[in-house]
Amino acid sequence: MNTGVKITAYAAALAATFGAAYGVGQGVGPVGEPKKAEHGEHAAAPAPSKSAAADGHAGHGEAAGTEPPAAAANLPGGLQVSDGGYTLALETPTPAAGKSVLKFSIKDAAGRKVTAFTTEHGKELHFIVASRDLNTFRHLHPVKAADGTWTTPVDLPAAGGYKAFADFKPAAKGAKGITLGADLSVPGAYAPKAMPAVAPTASVDGYQVRLGGTLDPGRAGELRLTVTKAGRPVTDLEPYLGAYGHLVALRDGDLAYLHVHPNEGGPGPDVSFTATAPSAGTYRLFLDFQHEGKVRTAAFTVTAGAGKAATVPAPATTVPASGGATDDAGEHTHG
Repeated sequence: MNTGVKITAYAAALAATFGAAYGVGQGVGPVGEPKKAEHGEHAAAPAPSKSAAADGHAGHGEAAGTEPPAAAANLPGGLQVSDGGYTLALETPTPAAGKSVLKFSIKDAAGRKVTAFTTEHGKELHFIVASRDLNTFRHLHPVKAADGTWTTPVDLPAAGGYKAFADFKPAAKGAKGITLGADLSVPGAYAPKAMPAVAPTASVDGYQVRLGGTLDPGRAGELRLTVTKAGRPVTDLEPYLGAYGHLVALRDGDLAYLHVHPNEGGPGPDVSFTATAPSAGTYRLFLDFQHEGKVRTAAFTVTAGAGKAATVPAPATTVPASGGATDDAGEHTHG
């Protein structure tokens, strides 16, 4: 798609892409750098399979108030706007490019705004916004009003398609953690960016973060992220959301959401996670870490192939950030 095409045309093409994706079987292949797509294209999403995550965010059901079919029950998080009787209702689905305000609520099966949530990892609700090309990532901290309306400022750099994720656990007895996803569209001329290449190291604000370990489809694997600054290990990372690191993984194509938290460990330089890819494919990983009072985000592209681990090669030299050092990655807005 050429630069300057209006967002309406982009939305139509996007719908066709993802509509076709559900007719494609689960992809398999060797691990390595993903094939470079033309601007505006995404790899066809493989058929979702049951996922397991360290924090328990696995497959979810279908629409609120209905019995989920077996296929829907196996979907990864973030692929549905409604699940288990709860719906992510966006009040501002078409924000303007640049700085704006998002408003949303979580509604129950009766259409009422939910006001009671269980605090997990320091927050009642975690809210993520990512661009469809996975070059922009925003981890936001909205404020909840008494009536259940959530509000947060956001800076979305350009026109295009985005997706918002709400990760929460209702306070109702026996309720489980849920991740819902809903589309956002920023009007204007759309200029998509290519997926950043696979690289073992990201640089952000003078910090270097090295990624090691494996991301396996259908099997738990360890991801290790090592933080250094000026060539020296950072051994005094500060807790952020109750841990020394916070990791979100999004699958290219359908933006299936995998949200994990670190294993037990000290304040750096290593932060370890256990994660399971829901399928073979290409993923973007976004690591939030806090040091010297500021939260920063390092971003990586990895691939996971059926039967083979997405092992990241050791770097010969420091590789520029895969989005982690640009304006498009890692905004942290606190209410």
